[in-house]
Amino acid sequence: MDFNLREKAKENIIVVAHRGAAGGNIPCNTLAAYETALKQGADMIEVDVSVSADGKLFLFHPMMEHAHLNKPLLLRTLPFSLIKKLRYVNFDNTPTQFGISSFEEFLEQFKGRCYINIDKFWSNPEKIYSEIRRHGMENQILVKSKPSKKVFDFMESFAPELPFMPIVNENCTCHEELMKRNINYIGIETCFKTDSAPVAQDEFIEKIHSDGKLLWVNSIIFNHKNQLAGGHSDDTSLTVSEDEGWGYLADKGYDFIQTDWPGMVVSYLKDSNKYYK
Repeated sequence: MDFNLREKAKENIIVVAHRGAAGGNIPCNTLAAYETALKQGADMIEVDVSVSADGKLFLFHPMMEHAHLNKPLLLRTLPFSLIKKLRYVNFDNTPTQFGISSFEEFLEQFKGRCYINIDKFWSNPEKIYSEIRRHGMENQILVKSKPSKKVFDFMESFAPELPFMPIVNENCTCHEELMKRNINYIGIETCFKTDSAPVAQDEFIEKIHSDGKLLWVNSIIFNHKNQLAGGHSDDTSLTVSEDEGWGYLADKGYDFIQTDWPGMVVSYLKDSNKYYK
């Protein structure tokens, strides 16, 4: 499988499975959740990467130990030998058979199979990048970050070939600078509370596309009081109207939609003839 996000985005909207496809007894950020996401048709899987006290990279969202393990722990203070013995709980806080996977194990299992977005990259950029290079997966992986000179300098000096997106809220002021940098700048992740935000305007979307870049939008919800796509969310799609949620984002021209319901998004987009470009 050849990996080129710009070419892939010409074929179809890239559906991103946020932490995999979790549900029932399968927790998020587990290998099972990522396999499930691919079975549901996700084009890309999003993973959270943390580091243990002895320097081992593993999959887990920091500060979510109580929610996902039902234990008063801080995994970053533990060696990986102890972390490996822990088990996730399901939505009923009942222990499951699923453990915490190392980043190396994850890369080996999904190499050559799908696109991958690594969240929390900036907690350990050199260590994570080293593993990506060791596995020869530079083209398969996308990293994102809030824009800053420090981030741009790192990408330009150490990882100029790694696909990169800045994460912008409401307004974007970094596009022109990134166009001039020696960075594999492929597009922008937009977050906006209302449709009136500058980054949600047709003129902005057209400008980014005319410059050969892609646009990412989030239908996921962390907090319903802090909307990430003007209310065109997974919740809106599932409880009000798919057309007002996922359909609106597809019609606006976004190239990536990150969701907690990848199977339903893929099905809706295909049934409504919005998936393929």
